Amino acid sequence: MRSDKKQKLATLRHWRIRKKVVGTGVRPRMSVRFTNENIYVQFIDDAAGKTLASASTLHKSVPDRDKLGANAVTAKKIGAIAAEAAKSKGIKSVVFDRSGARFHGKVKALADAAREAGLQF
Repeated sequence: MRSDKKQKLATLRHWRIRKKVVGTGVRPRMSVRFTNENIYVQFIDDAAGKTLASASTLHKSVPDRDKLGANAVTAKKIGAIAAEAAKSKGIKSVVFDRSGARFHGKVKALADAAREAGLQF
């Protein structure tokens, strides 16, 4: 399959999910995005249009960030760090937005680590 076709299908999948997944101030949306090199997590209040908390492999608070990649082991670490960042802002339950990625591998590892750290999905 051509890369532009794959990209278009991924965008359509993302839009289809975003129609249904909406975050509020009480229960924000936990948006997860994976690139080839990094992992990004944001807690977003869609009603106000603001990011409440975030975590990624590029944050200065992450230990050994130059050695982290976009793999399942790092996803577990970032999931736990993201959950701690959310709990420090008073967020206990979230709506999970996987941004069109399939729920296995890295995405599942991140979600499981966030659940173990105390977030409710």
